[in-house]
Amino acid sequence: MLPTTERPFRGNSSDHNRRYRAALLGGWAGGRPAARAVPKLMTPATIPVPRNRPIYALAAALVIGAGLLWRSGRFPLPGFVAKYGGDALWALVVFLCLGIALPRRSTVGTALVAVGFAWSVEFLQLYHAPWIDGIRSTRLGRLVLGSTFNVPDLLAYAGGIALGAVAERVFLNKNQKA
Repeated sequence: MLPTTERPFRGNSSDHNRRYRAALLGGWAGGRPAARAVPKLMTPATIPVPRNRPIYALAAALVIGAGLLWRSGRFPLPGFVAKYGGDALWALVVFLCLGIALPRRSTVGTALVAVGFAWSVEFLQLYHAPWIDGIRSTRLGRLVLGSTFNVPDLLAYAGGIALGAVAERVFLNKNQKA
């Protein structure tokens, strides 16, 4: 014989629904604590971040302007800094645009999606078909898609996205304390 709290359902549907909802929400069901249906860890990496889309759009526009100025050659930057700094700024724009598109995703989640996207674009540079090379032959296509695969670019992308994630955490922590 089953204990009284584990017996098969023989009541009205409202009693069954109450127990079901209580079990899902982690409340009390049948006089005992119910286990959560899906445990959620609330760590800083999984906490949703409320992002202000207009601020992120402005930041993305400023970073795009800085990146174009960076690559323009108007400043005498060393070759290494000019090349990989521009790549890091491109990845930072990806992070900011994903922050606009996914305003409630955690910072770590947004950063991981941004790294995946940026690295996908870099690996796509190994693919050469006439149609995509035609897109890459334009200035905008070269700025967005790049032209040749380069392993150090992957590190520059990760660095730019990490910079955005750290800045977001610092900025949000400063605003939450105020």
